[in-house]
Amino acid sequence: MLNIRFIIKMLGIMFILETLFMLAATVVAFLYKGDDLIPLLQSSGIMFGTGLLFYAIGFRANEYTAGRREGMMAVTLTWVFCSLLGMLPFYLGGYINNITDAFFETMSGFTTTGSTILSDIETLPHGVLFWRSLTQWQGGIGMIVFTVALMPILGGGAAQMFDAETPGITHERFRPRIAQVAKRLWGIYVFLTIVVIGLLWAGPMNLFDAVNHALTTMSTGGYSTKNASIAYWDSAYIDYVITVFMCIGATNMTLIYLFFNGKFGKLLKDEETHWFYIFVIIFMFIVTGYLMLKGLAPDFSHAFRLASFQVATLVSTCGFATTNFIPWGPFFWLIAIILMIVCGCAGSTCGGLKMGRFMILTKNLLNEFKKRTHPHAVLPVRVNDHVLSSDIVFRVLSFAFIYISLIVIGCLLLMADGLGFEEAVGSAVSAVSNTGPGLGSVGPAGNFSELPDFSKWLLSFLMMTGRLEIFTVITILLPGFWKQ
Repeated sequence: MLNIRFIIKMLGIMFILETLFMLAATVVAFLYKGDDLIPLLQSSGIMFGTGLLFYAIGFRANEYTAGRREGMMAVTLTWVFCSLLGMLPFYLGGYINNITDAFFETMSGFTTTGSTILSDIETLPHGVLFWRSLTQWQGGIGMIVFTVALMPILGGGAAQMFDAETPGITHERFRPRIAQVAKRLWGIYVFLTIVVIGLLWAGPMNLFDAVNHALTTMSTGGYSTKNASIAYWDSAYIDYVITVFMCIGATNMTLIYLFFNGKFGKLLKDEETHWFYIFVIIFMFIVTGYLMLKGLAPDFSHAFRLASFQVATLVSTCGFATTNFIPWGPFFWLIAIILMIVCGCAGSTCGGLKMGRFMILTKNLLNEFKKRTHPHAVLPVRVNDHVLSSDIVFRVLSFAFIYISLIVIGCLLLMADGLGFEEAVGSAVSAVSNTGPGLGSVGPAGNFSELPDFSKWLLSFLMMTGRLEIFTVITILLPGFWKQ
Protein backbone atom coordinates (compact mmCIF):
# COMPACT_ATOMS: atom_id res chain seq x y z
CA MET A 1 0.00 0.00 0.00
CA LEU A 2 1.27 3.49 -0.86
CA ASN A 3 2.68 5.31 2.17
CA ILE A 4 0.52 8.44 1.83
CA ARG A 5 1.65 9.92 5.14
CA PHE A 6 5.28 9.83 4.08
CA ILE A 7 4.46 11.62 0.82
CA ILE A 8 2.47 14.31 2.66
CA LYS A 9 5.26 14.73 5.21
CA MET A 10 7.86 15.17 2.46
CA LEU A 11 5.70 17.77 0.76
CA GLY A 12 5.37 19.63 4.07
CA ILE A 13 9.16 19.65 4.53
CA MET A 14 9.62 20.90 0.96
CA PHE A 15 7.15 23.78 1.45
CA ILE A 16 8.76 24.84 4.73
CA LEU A 17 12.22 24.88 3.18
CA GLU A 18 10.90 26.62 0.07
CA THR A 19 9.59 29.40 2.31
CA LEU A 20 13.20 30.31 3.14
CA PHE A 21 13.92 31.01 -0.53
CA MET A 22 10.76 33.06 -0.90
CA LEU A 23 11.69 35.06 2.20
CA ALA A 24 15.07 35.80 0.57
CA ALA A 25 13.17 37.32 -2.36
CA THR A 26 11.05 39.23 0.18
CA VAL A 27 14.23 40.74 1.67
CA VAL A 28 15.25 41.89 -1.82
CA ALA A 29 11.82 43.48 -2.27
CA PHE A 30 12.25 45.28 1.07
CA LEU A 31 15.75 46.55 0.19
CA TYR A 32 14.57 47.93 -3.15
CA LYS A 33 11.32 49.27 -1.63
CA GLY A 34 9.25 47.59 -4.33
CA ASP A 35 5.51 47.09 -4.46
CA ASP A 36 6.12 43.35 -4.47
CA LEU A 37 6.86 43.24 -0.73
CA ILE A 38 3.28 42.49 0.33
CA PRO A 39 2.59 39.81 -2.34
CA LEU A 40 5.85 38.06 -1.43
CA LEU A 41 5.04 38.21 2.31
CA GLN A 42 1.55 36.84 1.67
CA SER A 43 2.91 34.08 -0.53
CA SER A 44 5.54 33.17 2.07
CA GLY A 45 2.86 32.93 4.74
CA ILE A 46 0.65 30.71 2.59
CA MET A 47 3.56 28.44 1.69
CA PHE A 48 4.77 28.15 5.28
CA GLY A 49 1.28 27.51 6.60
CA THR A 50 0.66 24.84 3.98
CA GLY A 51 3.99 23.25 4.86
CA LEU A 52 3.15 23.11 8.57
CA LEU A 53 -0.27 21.61 7.83
CA PHE A 54 1.16 18.91 5.57
CA TYR A 55 3.96 18.12 8.02
CA ALA A 56 1.48 17.81 10.90
CA ILE A 57 -0.71 15.42 8.88
CA GLY A 58 2.25 13.22 7.96
CA PHE A 59 4.19 13.64 11.21
CA ARG A 60 3.87 10.02 12.32
CA ALA A 61 4.82 8.60 8.94
CA ASN A 62 7.35 5.75 8.97
CA GLU A 63 9.91 6.93 6.43
CA TYR A 64 11.78 3.63 6.57
CA THR A 65 8.93 1.87 4.81
CA ALA A 66 9.07 4.30 1.87
CA GLY A 67 10.06 2.70 -1.40
CA ARG A 68 10.45 3.55 -5.04
CA ARG A 69 6.75 4.31 -5.55
CA GLU A 70 6.68 6.80 -2.67
CA GLY A 71 9.83 8.45 -4.04
CA MET A 72 8.37 8.92 -7.51
CA MET A 73 5.06 10.20 -6.15
CA ALA A 74 6.66 12.61 -3.68
CA VAL A 75 9.02 14.04 -6.28
CA THR A 76 6.31 14.55 -8.91
CA LEU A 77 3.89 16.17 -6.47
CA THR A 78 6.69 18.38 -5.15
CA TRP A 79 7.20 19.94 -8.59
CA VAL A 80 3.44 20.37 -9.10
CA PHE A 81 2.66 21.90 -5.70
CA CYS A 82 5.81 24.03 -5.53
CA SER A 83 4.84 25.49 -8.90
CA LEU A 84 1.29 26.13 -7.67
CA LEU A 85 2.52 27.87 -4.52
CA GLY A 86 5.52 29.43 -6.25
CA MET A 87 3.28 31.23 -8.74
CA LEU A 88 1.53 33.19 -5.95
CA PRO A 89 3.90 36.23 -6.01
CA PHE A 90 3.21 36.66 -9.74
CA TYR A 91 -0.55 36.23 -9.37
CA LEU A 92 -1.22 38.01 -6.06
CA GLY A 93 0.92 40.97 -7.14
CA GLY A 94 -0.96 41.26 -10.44
CA TYR A 95 2.22 40.87 -12.48
CA ILE A 96 0.65 37.89 -14.28
CA ASN A 97 -3.11 38.16 -14.39
CA ASN A 98 -4.24 34.59 -14.96
CA ILE A 99 -3.48 31.27 -13.30
CA THR A 100 -2.51 29.47 -16.52
CA ASP A 101 0.26 31.95 -17.34
CA ALA A 102 1.44 32.20 -13.73
CA PHE A 103 1.70 28.41 -13.42
CA PHE A 104 3.46 28.13 -16.81
CA GLU A 105 6.04 30.77 -15.83
CA THR A 106 6.73 29.11 -12.48
CA MET A 107 6.91 25.56 -13.83
CA SER A 108 9.25 26.85 -16.53
CA GLY A 109 11.38 28.28 -13.73
CA PHE A 110 11.55 25.24 -11.46
CA THR A 111 12.22 22.91 -14.40
CA THR A 112 14.93 25.35 -15.65
CA THR A 113 13.23 25.46 -19.05
CA GLY A 114 13.32 29.24 -19.38
CA SER A 115 10.25 29.61 -21.61
CA THR A 116 8.31 32.74 -20.65
CA ILE A 117 4.97 34.38 -21.24
CA LEU A 118 6.28 37.80 -20.14
CA SER A 119 6.74 40.38 -22.88
CA ASP A 120 8.17 43.16 -20.68
CA ILE A 121 10.37 41.61 -18.02
CA GLU A 122 12.01 44.89 -17.05
CA THR A 123 8.76 46.21 -15.55
CA LEU A 124 8.83 43.54 -12.84
CA PRO A 125 10.05 44.70 -9.41
CA HIS A 126 13.35 43.43 -8.04
CA GLY A 127 11.92 40.97 -5.51
CA VAL A 128 9.81 39.15 -8.10
CA LEU A 129 12.71 39.10 -10.57
CA PHE A 130 14.93 37.58 -7.88
CA TRP A 131 12.26 34.99 -7.00
CA ARG A 132 11.97 34.12 -10.68
CA SER A 133 15.73 33.50 -10.86
CA LEU A 134 15.71 31.57 -7.58
CA THR A 135 13.15 29.11 -8.92
CA GLN A 136 15.60 28.18 -11.67
CA TRP A 137 18.58 27.99 -9.34
CA GLN A 138 16.77 25.55 -7.07
CA GLY A 139 15.50 23.51 -9.99
CA GLY A 140 18.98 23.28 -11.50
CA ILE A 141 20.53 20.98 -8.92
CA GLY A 142 17.13 19.76 -7.83
CA MET A 143 14.78 20.77 -5.05
CA ILE A 144 14.71 17.19 -3.83
CA VAL A 145 18.51 16.99 -3.69
CA PHE A 146 18.41 20.14 -1.56
CA THR A 147 15.91 18.53 0.81
CA VAL A 148 17.90 15.31 1.07
CA ALA A 149 21.03 17.36 1.81
CA LEU A 150 19.42 19.17 4.73
CA MET A 151 17.12 16.47 6.03
CA PRO A 152 19.02 13.26 6.89
CA ILE A 153 15.90 12.19 8.84
CA LEU A 154 14.47 11.10 5.49
CA GLY A 155 16.15 7.78 6.14
CA GLY A 156 14.92 4.96 3.92
CA GLY A 157 13.04 7.26 1.57
CA ALA A 158 16.02 9.47 0.73
CA ALA A 159 17.57 7.21 -1.88
CA GLN A 160 14.26 6.73 -3.66
CA MET A 161 13.62 10.46 -3.82
CA PHE A 162 17.18 11.17 -4.96
CA ASP A 163 17.03 8.56 -7.72
CA ALA A 164 13.59 9.71 -8.87
CA GLU A 165 14.67 13.35 -9.20
CA THR A 166 18.30 13.39 -10.30
CA PRO A 167 18.85 13.13 -14.05
CA GLY A 168 21.15 10.64 -15.64
CA ILE A 169 21.77 7.03 -16.53
CA THR A 170 23.46 5.78 -13.38
CA HIS A 171 24.41 7.60 -10.17
CA GLU A 172 28.00 7.47 -8.92
CA ARG A 173 27.73 7.77 -5.16
CA PHE A 174 31.13 8.92 -4.01
CA ARG A 175 29.95 8.85 -0.38
CA PRO A 176 28.17 5.98 1.37
CA ARG A 177 25.19 8.05 2.56
CA ILE A 178 22.87 9.69 0.07
CA ALA A 179 22.59 12.83 2.23
CA GLN A 180 26.37 13.29 2.03
CA VAL A 181 26.21 13.01 -1.77
CA ALA A 182 23.51 15.66 -1.92
CA LYS A 183 25.37 18.04 0.43
CA ARG A 184 28.56 17.88 -1.61
CA LEU A 185 26.72 18.40 -4.87
CA TRP A 186 25.03 21.46 -3.43
CA GLY A 187 28.36 22.69 -2.05
CA ILE A 188 30.07 22.70 -5.45
CA TYR A 189 26.94 24.20 -7.02
CA VAL A 190 26.94 27.12 -4.57
CA PHE A 191 30.70 27.64 -5.02
CA LEU A 192 30.45 27.80 -8.81
CA THR A 193 27.51 30.20 -8.57
CA ILE A 194 29.53 32.56 -6.38
CA VAL A 195 32.40 32.44 -8.91
CA VAL A 196 30.02 33.40 -11.73
CA ILE A 197 28.61 36.28 -9.66
CA GLY A 198 32.11 37.68 -9.18
CA LEU A 199 33.05 37.36 -12.84
CA LEU A 200 29.85 38.97 -14.12
CA TRP A 201 30.02 41.76 -11.54
CA ALA A 202 33.58 42.46 -12.68
CA GLY A 203 32.16 43.19 -16.14
CA PRO A 204 29.45 45.66 -17.14
CA MET A 205 26.72 44.06 -14.98
CA ASN A 206 25.65 45.60 -11.69
CA LEU A 207 25.44 43.34 -8.62
CA PHE A 208 21.72 42.62 -8.90
CA ASP A 209 21.96 41.57 -12.53
CA ALA A 210 25.14 39.59 -11.84
CA VAL A 211 23.47 37.62 -9.04
CA ASN A 212 20.37 36.86 -11.10
CA HIS A 213 22.29 35.79 -14.18
CA ALA A 214 24.70 33.68 -12.14
CA LEU A 215 21.71 31.86 -10.64
CA THR A 216 20.23 31.16 -14.06
CA THR A 217 23.57 30.39 -15.74
CA MET A 218 24.70 27.67 -13.34
CA SER A 219 21.21 26.16 -13.34
CA THR A 220 21.24 26.32 -17.18
CA GLY A 221 17.83 27.93 -16.87
CA GLY A 222 18.10 31.11 -18.93
CA TYR A 223 15.80 33.57 -17.19
CA SER A 224 17.12 37.11 -17.57
CA THR A 225 16.31 40.45 -15.96
CA LYS A 226 16.29 42.14 -19.38
CA ASN A 227 13.90 41.90 -22.32
CA ALA A 228 16.83 41.49 -24.72
CA SER A 229 18.44 38.84 -22.47
CA ILE A 230 22.27 38.81 -22.65
CA ALA A 231 22.18 40.90 -25.84
CA TYR A 232 21.30 43.90 -23.62
CA TRP A 233 24.97 44.29 -22.61
CA ASP A 234 26.49 43.63 -26.05
CA SER A 235 29.68 42.57 -24.28
CA ALA A 236 32.11 39.96 -25.56
CA TYR A 237 33.35 39.50 -21.99
CA ILE A 238 29.86 38.70 -20.67
CA ASP A 239 29.14 36.42 -23.64
CA TYR A 240 32.26 34.31 -23.13
CA VAL A 241 31.95 34.10 -19.34
CA ILE A 242 28.38 32.84 -19.64
CA THR A 243 29.32 30.52 -22.54
CA VAL A 244 32.01 28.86 -20.43
CA PHE A 245 29.79 28.41 -17.38
CA MET A 246 26.82 27.18 -19.39
CA CYS A 247 29.12 24.40 -20.59
CA ILE A 248 30.31 23.76 -17.02
CA GLY A 249 26.67 23.58 -15.93
CA ALA A 250 26.13 20.94 -18.61
CA THR A 251 28.99 18.82 -17.21
CA ASN A 252 28.50 16.05 -14.65
CA MET A 253 28.42 17.76 -11.23
CA THR A 254 29.77 14.71 -9.44
CA LEU A 255 32.88 14.70 -11.64
CA ILE A 256 33.33 18.45 -11.11
CA TYR A 257 33.21 17.88 -7.35
CA LEU A 258 35.81 15.12 -7.61
CA PHE A 259 37.98 17.39 -9.78
CA PHE A 260 38.02 20.06 -7.06
CA ASN A 261 38.93 17.36 -4.54
CA GLY A 262 42.08 16.42 -6.42
CA LYS A 263 40.71 13.49 -8.42
CA PHE A 264 41.41 15.18 -11.75
CA GLY A 265 41.42 11.98 -13.77
CA LYS A 266 37.75 11.25 -13.02
CA LEU A 267 36.74 14.30 -15.05
CA LEU A 268 39.59 14.56 -17.53
CA LYS A 269 39.40 10.89 -18.53
CA ASP A 270 35.63 10.62 -18.55
CA GLU A 271 34.44 9.48 -21.97
CA GLU A 272 31.07 11.24 -21.83
CA THR A 273 32.80 14.54 -21.04
CA HIS A 274 35.10 14.05 -24.04
CA TRP A 275 32.15 13.36 -26.32
CA PHE A 276 30.29 16.41 -25.02
CA TYR A 277 33.08 18.95 -25.52
CA ILE A 278 34.09 17.53 -28.91
CA PHE A 279 30.42 17.67 -29.94
CA VAL A 280 30.14 21.30 -28.80
CA ILE A 281 33.39 22.43 -30.46
CA ILE A 282 32.48 20.78 -33.77
CA PHE A 283 29.13 22.52 -33.90
CA MET A 284 30.64 25.85 -32.83
CA PHE A 285 32.92 25.79 -35.87
CA ILE A 286 30.19 24.51 -38.20
CA VAL A 287 27.92 27.39 -37.20
CA THR A 288 30.81 29.87 -37.38
CA GLY A 289 31.57 28.77 -40.93
CA TYR A 290 27.90 28.96 -41.87
CA LEU A 291 27.59 32.52 -40.54
CA MET A 292 30.69 33.57 -42.46
CA LEU A 293 29.53 31.84 -45.66
CA LYS A 294 26.09 33.48 -45.53
CA GLY A 295 27.42 36.91 -44.59
CA LEU A 296 25.53 36.88 -41.28
CA ALA A 297 28.59 38.12 -39.37
CA PRO A 298 31.14 40.80 -40.37
CA ASP A 299 34.27 38.83 -39.41
CA PHE A 300 35.48 35.56 -37.86
CA SER A 301 35.71 36.83 -34.27
CA HIS A 302 32.12 38.10 -34.31
CA ALA A 303 30.88 34.95 -36.04
CA PHE A 304 32.64 32.70 -33.51
CA ARG A 305 31.28 34.74 -30.60
CA LEU A 306 27.70 34.43 -31.92
CA ALA A 307 28.09 30.77 -32.83
CA SER A 308 29.74 29.67 -29.59
CA PHE A 309 27.09 31.37 -27.46
CA GLN A 310 24.10 29.99 -29.42
CA VAL A 311 25.55 26.47 -29.49
CA ALA A 312 26.33 26.58 -25.76
CA THR A 313 22.94 27.98 -24.77
CA LEU A 314 21.08 25.35 -26.82
CA VAL A 315 23.18 22.30 -25.93
CA SER A 316 23.15 23.22 -22.23
CA THR A 317 19.36 23.84 -22.39
CA CYS A 318 20.00 27.30 -20.90
CA GLY A 319 17.99 29.44 -23.30
CA PHE A 320 19.82 32.76 -23.04
CA ALA A 321 19.96 34.83 -26.21
CA THR A 322 22.43 37.25 -27.74
CA THR A 323 20.65 37.34 -31.11
CA ASN A 324 17.50 36.14 -32.83
CA PHE A 325 18.64 33.04 -34.72
CA ILE A 326 15.33 32.52 -36.56
CA PRO A 327 16.49 34.63 -39.58
CA TRP A 328 19.54 32.35 -39.85
CA GLY A 329 17.35 29.94 -41.77
CA PRO A 330 16.38 26.24 -41.77
CA PHE A 331 19.99 24.97 -41.77
CA PHE A 332 20.58 26.42 -38.32
CA TRP A 333 17.07 25.47 -37.16
CA LEU A 334 17.95 21.81 -37.76
CA ILE A 335 21.22 22.24 -35.90
CA ALA A 336 19.28 23.87 -33.07
CA ILE A 337 16.90 20.90 -32.87
CA ILE A 338 19.84 18.46 -32.78
CA LEU A 339 21.50 20.44 -29.98
CA MET A 340 18.22 20.72 -28.06
CA ILE A 341 17.66 16.96 -28.25
CA VAL A 342 21.16 15.65 -27.43
CA CYS A 343 22.14 18.23 -24.76
CA GLY A 344 24.71 17.92 -21.98
CA CYS A 345 26.05 15.22 -19.67
CA ALA A 346 24.25 12.94 -17.27
CA GLY A 347 24.36 14.28 -13.73
CA SER A 348 24.40 17.91 -14.92
CA THR A 349 21.79 20.63 -14.49
CA CYS A 350 20.59 20.41 -18.09
CA GLY A 351 17.75 18.42 -19.63
CA GLY A 352 17.44 16.52 -22.89
CA LEU A 353 18.45 13.04 -23.98
CA LYS A 354 21.93 13.50 -22.40
CA MET A 355 25.27 12.96 -24.07
CA GLY A 356 25.81 9.71 -22.17
CA ARG A 357 22.75 8.14 -23.73
CA PHE A 358 23.65 9.53 -27.16
CA MET A 359 27.10 7.97 -26.79
CA ILE A 360 25.68 4.58 -25.80
CA LEU A 361 23.16 4.67 -28.66
CA THR A 362 25.93 5.52 -31.14
CA LYS A 363 28.25 2.77 -29.89
CA ASN A 364 25.43 0.22 -29.91
CA LEU A 365 24.53 1.22 -33.49
CA LEU A 366 28.16 0.82 -34.63
CA ASN A 367 28.25 -2.61 -33.01
CA GLU A 368 25.13 -3.60 -34.96
CA PHE A 369 26.89 -2.66 -38.21
CA LYS A 370 29.91 -4.78 -37.23
CA LYS A 371 27.64 -7.73 -36.51
CA ARG A 372 26.40 -7.64 -40.10
CA THR A 373 29.80 -8.88 -41.22
CA HIS A 374 30.80 -10.73 -38.02
CA PRO A 375 27.54 -12.29 -36.80
CA HIS A 376 29.21 -14.45 -34.10
CA ALA A 377 31.29 -11.66 -32.61
CA VAL A 378 30.65 -10.60 -29.01
CA LEU A 379 30.65 -6.80 -29.11
CA PRO A 380 29.66 -5.25 -25.79
CA VAL A 381 29.18 -1.51 -25.35
CA ARG A 382 32.05 -0.05 -23.34
CA VAL A 383 32.12 3.26 -21.48
CA ASN A 384 35.28 4.36 -19.66
CA ASP A 385 36.73 0.89 -20.39
CA HIS A 386 33.87 -0.76 -18.50
CA VAL A 387 31.45 -3.12 -20.21
CA LEU A 388 27.85 -1.92 -19.83
CA SER A 389 25.28 -4.54 -18.95
CA SER A 390 22.62 -5.31 -21.53
CA ASP A 391 20.09 -4.00 -18.99
CA ILE A 392 21.60 -0.50 -19.09
CA VAL A 393 21.73 -0.51 -22.90
CA PHE A 394 18.11 -1.65 -23.02
CA ARG A 395 17.08 1.13 -20.61
CA VAL A 396 18.83 3.70 -22.77
CA LEU A 397 17.06 2.41 -25.88
CA SER A 398 13.74 2.51 -24.02
CA PHE A 399 14.37 6.05 -22.82
CA ALA A 400 15.28 7.24 -26.32
CA PHE A 401 12.08 5.72 -27.69
CA ILE A 402 9.79 7.30 -25.09
CA TYR A 403 11.69 10.60 -25.34
CA ILE A 404 11.10 10.88 -29.09
CA SER A 405 7.54 9.55 -28.70
CA LEU A 406 6.72 12.23 -26.13
CA ILE A 407 8.00 14.94 -28.49
CA VAL A 408 5.96 13.56 -31.40
CA ILE A 409 2.78 13.27 -29.31
CA GLY A 410 3.37 16.79 -27.96
CA CYS A 411 3.77 18.11 -31.53
CA LEU A 412 0.53 16.48 -32.65
CA LEU A 413 -1.46 17.84 -29.70
CA LEU A 414 -0.01 21.34 -30.13
CA MET A 415 -0.82 21.37 -33.84
CA ALA A 416 -4.33 20.12 -33.05
CA ASP A 417 -4.63 23.13 -30.71
CA GLY A 418 -3.83 25.51 -33.58
CA LEU A 419 -0.04 25.94 -33.51
CA GLY A 420 1.90 26.01 -36.78
CA PHE A 421 4.41 23.28 -37.61
CA GLU A 422 7.52 25.29 -36.66
CA GLU A 423 6.02 26.49 -33.38
CA ALA A 424 4.71 23.02 -32.47
CA VAL A 425 8.01 21.24 -33.14
CA GLY A 426 10.10 23.93 -31.45
CA SER A 427 7.78 24.13 -28.42
CA ALA A 428 7.58 20.36 -27.92
CA VAL A 429 11.34 19.83 -28.18
CA SER A 430 11.97 22.87 -25.99
CA ALA A 431 9.57 21.67 -23.27
CA VAL A 432 10.67 18.03 -23.13
CA SER A 433 14.36 19.03 -23.24
CA ASN A 434 13.85 22.04 -20.89
CA THR A 435 15.61 24.30 -23.40
CA GLY A 436 13.54 27.50 -23.39
CA PRO A 437 13.09 29.20 -26.76
CA GLY A 438 11.65 27.27 -29.70
CA LEU A 439 11.20 28.09 -33.35
CA GLY A 440 9.03 30.57 -35.22
CA SER A 441 7.03 32.97 -33.05
CA VAL A 442 8.28 31.26 -29.86
CA GLY A 443 11.95 31.74 -30.82
CA PRO A 444 14.50 33.88 -28.93
CA ALA A 445 12.80 37.15 -29.94
CA GLY A 446 9.30 35.94 -29.04
CA ASN A 447 7.52 34.35 -26.09
CA PHE A 448 4.75 31.90 -25.29
CA SER A 449 2.08 34.40 -24.25
CA GLU A 450 -0.07 34.00 -27.39
CA LEU A 451 -0.37 30.22 -27.10
CA PRO A 452 -3.82 28.81 -26.22
CA ASP A 453 -4.34 27.79 -22.58
CA PHE A 454 -4.44 24.08 -23.42
CA SER A 455 -1.04 24.35 -25.08
CA LYS A 456 0.42 26.09 -22.02
CA TRP A 457 -0.87 23.38 -19.66
CA LEU A 458 0.41 20.69 -22.03
CA LEU A 459 3.83 22.31 -22.24
CA SER A 460 3.91 22.65 -18.44
CA PHE A 461 3.30 18.91 -18.18
CA LEU A 462 6.00 18.19 -20.78
CA MET A 463 8.48 20.45 -18.95
CA MET A 464 7.96 18.58 -15.68
CA THR A 465 8.04 15.19 -17.37
CA GLY A 466 11.27 16.01 -19.19
CA ARG A 467 12.92 17.44 -16.06
CA LEU A 468 12.12 14.28 -14.09
CA GLU A 469 13.55 12.01 -16.79
CA ILE A 470 10.13 11.01 -18.18
CA PHE A 471 9.84 7.59 -16.51
CA THR A 472 9.16 9.07 -13.07
CA VAL A 473 6.05 10.96 -14.21
CA ILE A 474 4.75 8.49 -16.81
CA THR A 475 5.05 5.56 -14.39
CA ILE A 476 2.65 7.06 -11.85
CA LEU A 477 0.07 7.58 -14.61
CA LEU A 478 -0.02 3.86 -15.41
CA PRO A 479 -2.59 1.57 -13.71
CA GLY A 480 0.14 -0.84 -12.57
CA PHE A 481 1.64 1.84 -10.31
CA TRP A 482 -1.49 1.86 -8.14
CA LYS A 483 -1.77 -1.91 -7.74
CA GLN A 484 -0.67 -3.25 -4.38
